[in-house]
Amino acid sequence: MNLLTEQAIDCAKDVMAAHIEALNAGDGGALAATLHFPHYRLSAGVLKTWLDADDYLADFLARAGDDWHHSVWDQLNVIAAESGKVHLDVHFTRYRADDSVLGKYRSLWVLAELDGQWAAQLRSSFAP
Repeated sequence: MNLLTEQAIDCAKDVMAAHIEALNAGDGGALAATLHFPHYRLSAGVLKTWLDADDYLADFLARAGDDWHHSVWDQLNVIAAESGKVHLDVHFTRYRADDSVLGKYRSLWVLAELDGQWAAQLRSSFAP
């Protein structure tokens, strides 16, 4: 693996760390900074497209449900990487406030550097 690919992986993992921190804090602005728009999510055979950040956090909260309190990345496994794009096999858990598990899921995330900014461009998820 060359240095540029290693740097790309580091950048992608930094975006993922910022994403989960912003999500758990309910910080829509910081969350939006971890995503490229338009942003795409495939789940249950439906491709959702967000043209901008306006509804992104509210849509997540509706999907996650009233019992959702926070999420944790369990694994961020690199599937493929090059200097400007990284594919991650992501395992994550959603929790209630009492730390009981709501669900464990997997998803495929594609993170890319566009116009000098690293962010998630799309994903395919098994989570609702």
